[in-house]
Amino acid sequence: MTMTSLAPPSDIALNLALSLISASVAPVLLLDGALSIVAASQSFTDAFDVAPEDIPGAHLADLGRGEWNVPKLRSLLKATARGQASIRACEMDLKTSDGTRHLILDIQRLDHRNGDGVRLLLSIQDVTEARAKARQNDELIQEKAMLVREVQHRTANSLQIIASVLLQGMRQADEGGSCAHHHSCAHLRDAHHRIMSVAAVQHQLARSELGDVELRGYLTDLCRSIGDSMIRDDTRVSVNVTVDDSIATSGTSVSLGLIVTELVINALKHAFPNDRHGRIDVDYSADGDSWTLTVRDDGVGIPVEPNDARPGLGSGIVQALASQLGAVIDIADARPGVRVSIVCSPLQLRIQPHVS
Repeated sequence: MTMTSLAPPSDIALNLALSLISASVAPVLLLDGALSIVAASQSFTDAFDVAPEDIPGAHLADLGRGEWNVPKLRSLLKATARGQASIRACEMDLKTSDGTRHLILDIQRLDHRNGDGVRLLLSIQDVTEARAKARQNDELIQEKAMLVREVQHRTANSLQIIASVLLQGMRQADEGGSCAHHHSCAHLRDAHHRIMSVAAVQHQLARSELGDVELRGYLTDLCRSIGDSMIRDDTRVSVNVTVDDSIATSGTSVSLGLIVTELVINALKHAFPNDRHGRIDVDYSADGDSWTLTVRDDGVGIPVEPNDARPGLGSGIVQALASQLGAVIDIADARPGVRVSIVCSPLQLRIQPHVS
């Protein structure tokens, strides 16, 4: 009877490990305790330009042109061999003749019981190209941000130039004296105020970074700009702003800024006729996903005559912006004055707006 000799279990396990390492898609080295190479994957030899015949028995420090002789790597391998560390996602720069390659290393001590000593598995991920692309993307984003800020700055300046031209036309219409001239002057004044308000929004956004905007400073500076352009006597009418620590995206900030602009302009135009004294309060507060923007004046209140309460361009702008933000408008008699609230809440009820 013929007996077939079987290989020891330890040899079978080692041969299986060597086969797995050889076929590994990721670059892998199997090292002994002296940091000599037991086996290497073909992906390693291909990725790092090492001849397969130079692998068996070679010391890691002598591999290639000596680029793997890195004190940091040697220390990590020895610490792992002694069981003092387990290395996961350790970053290392490898200096080669073709330049620096950025690597991420995993080092594991294998449970090896066949008496041949320590075995270390070194897995390597080359992220050089990925990091280079990320840097390029960051540079493109920064360049785009600079261009957007420049466009915002130029837009604000252009709007102010247009507003100045309208102001000159308004003064010429005032000098005409006729009813038609005064009617034209009123339209020019409205156009001037609206352009100045949009310019103010642009200026505030241009001064902030792209992305999230801190609303307290943004709305405070915006209302100050509107007041400077429309209030001739700041001892007669004042605009006061109260905002919590909320932060909003640039897109939401633009919409909120335009809503505040329209409501404040509306109050300045209609709430204080005949040099009436008063104040306008702008308040914003948020609680989770819900927020409320309120603009209140202590002026003459909601007009009684239907013709005086006809909605104008400003009401349409506010309604469109509120809908865009998923919010509703609530108009109330503040006694004295008018309170307009823009409310965004998952549980809110839809209320039809009536902006004067």
